[in-house]
Amino acid sequence: MDQDLQKFLDRKFHAVDEKFEETKRYFDVVAEGMEYKIQLVAEGVANLNEKMDRHIEENEAAHREILSAIKFSYAELDQRIRVLESNVQGLSTRMERLEARR
Repeated sequence: MDQDLQKFLDRKFHAVDEKFEETKRYFDVVAEGMEYKIQLVAEGVANLNEKMDRHIEENEAAHREILSAIKFSYAELDQRIRVLESNVQGLSTRMERLEARR
């Protein structure tokens, strides 16, 4: 290979190497910025997960409380209905006796 061609190719490859290094530095900077942004997103997701977990726990506690109140109300209403049924049964019995005396 002649000397001029060798120098020409050396200059071209050197220019390519410089362009490659410049591009590599640029992408290193971009990658670093993306890593930071990804970290921020990951932290945001973690915070949302914690909030959701707290919300779920609060909802479950409220749900248990509501179920407890419903069970208590149901038991109270059931007792009142039983008393009323007993009273109605007693009144029916008295009515039958009164009608039988007539």
